[in-house]
Parts: sequence; structure tokens; C-alpha cells
Amino acid sequence: MPSRKFADGEVVRGRWPGSSLYYEVEVLSHDSSSQLYSVKYKDGTELELKESDIKPLTSFRQRKSGSTSSSPSRRRGSRSRSRSRSPGRPLKGSRPSVSALHQADIKEAKKEARKEMLEVKLTPLVLKPFGNSINRYNGEPEHIERNDIPHKNTQEKFPLSQESSYIPTQYSLHPRREEVKLKEIDSKEEKIVTKGPTALRTFEVTATQQKDLEFGGVPGVFLITLGLPAFLFLLLLMCKQEEPSLLNFPPPLPALYDLWETRVFGAYLLWFFLQALFYLLPIGKVVEGTPLTDGRRLKYRLNGFYAFILTSVLVGASFFWDVELYYVYSHFLQCALAATVFSVVLSVYLYARALKAPRDELSPASSGNAVYDFFIGRELNPRIGTFDLKYFCELRPGLIGWVVINLVMLLAEMKLQHRTVPSLAMILVNSFQLLYVVDALWNEEALLTTMDIIHDGFGFMLAFGDLVWVPFIYSFQAFYLVSHPNELSWPMASLIIALKLCGFVIFRCANSQKNAFRKNPTDPKLAHLKTIHTSTGKNLLVSGWWGFVRHPNYLGDLIMALAWSLPCGFNHILPYFYVIYFTILLVHREARDERHCRKRYGLAWERYCQRVPYRIFPYIY
Repeated sequence: MPSRKFADGEVVRGRWPGSSLYYEVEVLSHDSSSQLYSVKYKDGTELELKESDIKPLTSFRQRKSGSTSSSPSRRRGSRSRSRSRSPGRPLKGSRPSVSALHQADIKEAKKEARKEMLEVKLTPLVLKPFGNSINRYNGEPEHIERNDIPHKNTQEKFPLSQESSYIPTQYSLHPRREEVKLKEIDSKEEKIVTKGPTALRTFEVTATQQKDLEFGGVPGVFLITLGLPAFLFLLLLMCKQEEPSLLNFPPPLPALYDLWETRVFGAYLLWFFLQALFYLLPIGKVVEGTPLTDGRRLKYRLNGFYAFILTSVLVGASFFWDVELYYVYSHFLQCALAATVFSVVLSVYLYARALKAPRDELSPASSGNAVYDFFIGRELNPRIGTFDLKYFCELRPGLIGWVVINLVMLLAEMKLQHRTVPSLAMILVNSFQLLYVVDALWNEEALLTTMDIIHDGFGFMLAFGDLVWVPFIYSFQAFYLVSHPNELSWPMASLIIALKLCGFVIFRCANSQKNAFRKNPTDPKLAHLKTIHTSTGKNLLVSGWWGFVRHPNYLGDLIMALAWSLPCGFNHILPYFYVIYFTILLVHREARDERHCRKRYGLAWERYCQRVPYRIFPYIY
């Protein structure tokens, strides 16, 4: 294997991709397998270059001019400019007269124009023998649960199609007058940027690409949109039966007018807007999210835990005010229908407002198809002023509502089964799920790097999932125990508690390690962790929890889900629906993550998969 020529930290000159210009760079690292150097330019851009594209500083003659960003033949003020005319330079007589302008003003105007032209944050490239390629990635991979480090220069102002190819002959730090040659691009918009005495042309590539639609494409999302609400009500109806066996499917269906109560819908609206009021309170720190395609970072206020505390105080006060919380259980189906109707109305509003949203505010997952975009979400971050609708719905009404519903089920069990204290099974279910929700709210900032926030738009999928599916399906074990009690022995309860703690430790430690590595990869506490460097400037963890399986947090999540269901006993499979559903959900989400990471990291992801072969379950999958 040939030895490396340049050492880490050495200052050399690197060729800019697609040009013959060399600029001062610092060598960051060297990949012995690909023989590529990771280098950093003065503007912060990090690229991977071949050794043949790197030259030592001594091989360049020192220029009299202090400029390091232009070749001698292009210095505007040079008197030694060649008298020959380049093919792309217009004849002297054809240039516009500038006698009316001061020379310094002209130079300043041109400098400003070039600066505006070059406000393109470049995605680092890997140079290949047959040209350069720029791949666009529309959002961080799950959850992102990928353990990589964001870099400040990894966003593009002008997104390029993944399928589009082009000849990067004009790709240099200096705006040229020749047209950029593009191939296989579906559409392009020409913009004329005029600054000072010169007019500069730039092309904004807005390629319309054929995207791989998920969830079975348009037919799949259409069936899911219609089928999920119906399936939810069938599950709840079966759970209320005296014998909730699959042999008794389908359960007797009530009349539709029996399910709708305006009073219940009003109570749900009160709950939703109460949580919105807590969200708007000026408490909790404000943090920035991941960079958007235009380089902006949205701000988010982290006060979910405070909202949970305030909600707990109100629920506790309701006991002194003699509020009948049993009403929620006796009208559980009506509450589910009210939440479903609200989520549909919200989805329609979100799609309608997204039709007027600018292109750079659309979700990377949107396709242009009305049915698909209604489901997946067309707008990435719909906001009313500073009120972020998607971020609010992710944790507040549904997740906190899940805990309140569990408490209602505990009180209903005591009332219907004439107990002075709740059953051990009900206590375990409530305690386990309460810990899960409190942990999520306490670590609220981690939500900002999930696929839900940075990739998926806000449509029916998240609206229905956050506002209906989470509170009414995740509380399914508690709902089941109200009508189907299960006496749990202490030895069995001890085993279930041990299983729950095992899953929680894996889940929390994996997420904490990932978040700490993102915030400060140079932390001495993380020095023992091994990584794989990628062409995007980000690193992938291949040791610690993330060297065990690719998604140790998913593994912990599934172990906890099993611990939630075990207190219900083994008389029926119905309380284990959550485990089955959650396994399918996480396997599907892992597959989405796999596609995104493979597209983004290329060969680095292949090496990562070789180092960490198992996805979720060790030695199995």
C-alpha cells in the first residue's frame, strides 16, 4: 500500500473541483483504503481530494499580490495581463463604457456581485476518475437516529436532483460568463442578477425528479388514510367486548350518531388549546434546529416538561374540584372520534396552506401528487408566526394526553372492579409508560434531529399519528386491563420490571451517547469511540452502543414495548397488538433510514454496514 505524501495538519494547496485553480487548504485526515485526503478550505468547506490534486506550497511561486483566490491572468487590476483574448472574453470594443464611473466603484460593484453569485454552500465532493458528482440529501436520516456530526457547510442553496448529471466545467470560485452546461435536467429557471455596471447570469436548478414514493405510493397512502381510523375503532370495540377474541371479529358496530357528541368535541378542543397555551409560555430555553436548505435555522422553545408539570397540577386540582374523570372512559370512543375529526380538519388546513408555500419550504418527502402530499405532508415546517404546528403536535396534546388517559383507566379499574387500590398490573403499565413520556419530554431537544422533523412534512400521517394513534393506541394495555383484569404475582412482576429497566437503559444510553457525540465529538469522555469519516464531513459511530447494532435505541424501544404488554397476561393476543405494530413500524423506519444513508454517504455507508452488520436485533436482523 503506498504511503501518504501529506501529513494531517499540513497546509498545502488543493485543486478546486472542476477547475484548474489551487487554493490553500489544511489536510484533515487520510483514508488509506480510498487514498483520498480530507481537506479544509479557508472558507470552511471540507472536501475529499486525490493526492494528484494536492500540491505543496513550495511548488507555487510567491505572487506579489496578496491574493490567494485568483490566478494571475484574472486579477482585475494587474497591468501584466496577457494581450491575447480568451475565447470567452468579448472584444474590447464590445464592452460597455465605464468612463462615467470611478474605477474603485466598478471593482467594488463587481466584488459585491460575485459575492452574491457565490452564496452557494457546497456539499463536499468525492472526486472520481470520470468527473465529480453532487448528491442532494433531503434531510438527516433517522432519527435521525444516525450518529453523525452536522457540518456548517453541508447545505446547498440551489438543490440539485439526485438523478440529474451535469458537466462541472464552470464550477469554480469565480463566476464565469460561459453558460453552465447541464444534462438530463427536467427544468431550469434562469435568473438575471444585476449589480453595478455588470449583469451576471446564474441558473437556479429546480429539477423535477422522479421520487421513490413510500408506503406503497399513492394507492398505499390512500388505503392507509381510510383504513387507519376504521382499524383503530375496531380495536377499541373489540377491547370492550367481554371476550376479545379474534374469533369474535368483527365486533358489533354502534350507530354513527352514538359516537358523535358535540360536548366531547368541545372538551377535546379545550384540551388542545390548553396545551397550545402552555407551549406559548415564555419559559424554557430556546434552541436552533438543523439547517434548512436555504441555510436558515428555526428556533424552538423547549418547555414540554413544564407543560407536563402544569397539566399534572390541573389534573390533581380536578380531584378537589370533583371533576368526574371517569367520563373520559365512558366516552372513550367519542373522544377518539373527536380527535380523528380534528386531525382530518387540521390535515386539510395544512395541505391548503402548503399550496401557497414557497418551494424552499416544502418537505423533501413531498411528491407533487395531491393524495400523497396530503398524507405525507407538503410543507416541512408549517408555522403560524412563531407557533410551529408540527413540533407542537409531536409531543404535547398526544403524548401528555396518553398519560392522562392511563390515569383515567386506573381510576376506572378501581371503580368498576370495586378496588381500594389499583391492580399491580395496572400500576406497572402506568409507571412504565409514565417513565417513557417523562423521559421524552425531559430530552425534548433530541426531537429536532428526528426524521419526523427534518424530513417528513406535516400532513395526515403525523397529524393522525400524534393526535389520535398515540393517545388511544399506546394506552391500549391500560384500556384492556379495565375490563380484563390480570392478577400478577410479585416474582413475575419482578421479571417484567427487570426487562423494562434493561430496555430503558439501552434506549437512554444509546440516545445519550449519540447526542453527546453530536454536540461535542472532541469530548475526552468520547475519545474511546471509533468512527468512520464520510465525504460529507460527518462521522459515523462504529463502537460503543452504536457498534453493537445500527439502531440500539430501536432495540431498547422494542424491549420496553414488550414489558408494557406482559402485565396483561396471555389470555388474549389483543394487548400485544402494540408490540406487533411497533416492530413493523421500526423495521419500516429502519429501511427508510437505510435508503437515505446509503444515498448520502455512499462508500462510507458500505464500510459502516460491514463493521456493524446487524440492524436492530443482534445475530438476527
